[in-house]
Amino acid sequence: MPIRITINFIHLTKRPIYVSPSEQSSATTLTAMADSAPPSSPMDAYKALGLVPNPDGSLTRLSLSPSVPAADETAAADTAVAFSKDVPLNPATGTFLRLYRPRVVPPNTKIPVVVYFHAGGFVLFSVSTQPFHESCNSMAAKIPALVLSLEYRLAPEHRLPAAYEDAVEAVMWVRSQAAAGAGGEPWLREYADFSNCYLMGSSAGGNMVYRAGVLLLDADLGEVKIQGLILNEAYFGGKERTESELRLADDRIVSLPANDLLWSLALPEGADRDHEYSNPMASGSHQEKIGRLQKCLVRGYSGDPLVDRQRMFAEMVEARGVHVVTKFIDGGHHGVEIFDPSEAEALYNVVKAFIHSTPSSSTSTSTM
Repeated sequence: MPIRITINFIHLTKRPIYVSPSEQSSATTLTAMADSAPPSSPMDAYKALGLVPNPDGSLTRLSLSPSVPAADETAAADTAVAFSKDVPLNPATGTFLRLYRPRVVPPNTKIPVVVYFHAGGFVLFSVSTQPFHESCNSMAAKIPALVLSLEYRLAPEHRLPAAYEDAVEAVMWVRSQAAAGAGGEPWLREYADFSNCYLMGSSAGGNMVYRAGVLLLDADLGEVKIQGLILNEAYFGGKERTESELRLADDRIVSLPANDLLWSLALPEGADRDHEYSNPMASGSHQEKIGRLQKCLVRGYSGDPLVDRQRMFAEMVEARGVHVVTKFIDGGHHGVEIFDPSEAEALYNVVKAFIHSTPSSSTSTSTM
């Protein structure tokens, strides 16, 4: 059974931790970081998330995680398992993609493409945030795959649907690369199997996977074929509290005050948590399309306040006829793979198995 490590989110934002296998003995450091109470009010939630609201509606984000630069073949360490580089997506909006490719790619082999959306409640973090950068490095090597991590616009400066629009634009960029042939981005031209693409995200990124997946159903993707959607600990919400939200209301990662604050910052002005961007069970403009989604991997932990909503989502899309693979693990907590290398390895393994599974048109739910 996985070990649960509870950590106050204020410490996650002020000094985030990426625990490498060589650092597993630092349990005392993690224990010491759990000594503060979770936020109990909106202003406490701002403080706990490392946020300061500004008069113009923007945020000052205090002391976020260390930023890690991309490292291509000329800059990566000798021990690097993957290379990375940044390529612009939309200069007008400041978005870009960080591309990761395995250090070793089997000769004469094309590998899957994974378009990845990072966590952060739509408000925090970046592709360069150390845990997410390291995770994409590892996934690229272990699957193996080309991983394209999207630097999308954050709320409240850019409220939803801005992040969804950026996600769609990222996939359309992949389409343009498939069509570019010899003139395309070199790593994609040499290694990408454009017929074997996946959308993947954690927390808010998992929410983005679902929304982008629906928005792209009627798009002309050319040679690009999205084979599956991977939602890891997806961030969904709703006005009515679930059992897991109430049971874990004082969770040190996603307390109810912090959760409510993030949604208030991310959703369109005037919207509540039953807006379709937050609550996939709510009525919306794309309900009739859900049954056409590609196969889905939905993964979560019983120690996550959001787990009930993740289960509800899996049941909802399965009921519409989507092939769903579920992986819900006892214990753990939201984002546990950031802190526990064994859980990170478990995530990579289940994603690898899902990607390498035979595409199925059946509509049954299975557990990996």
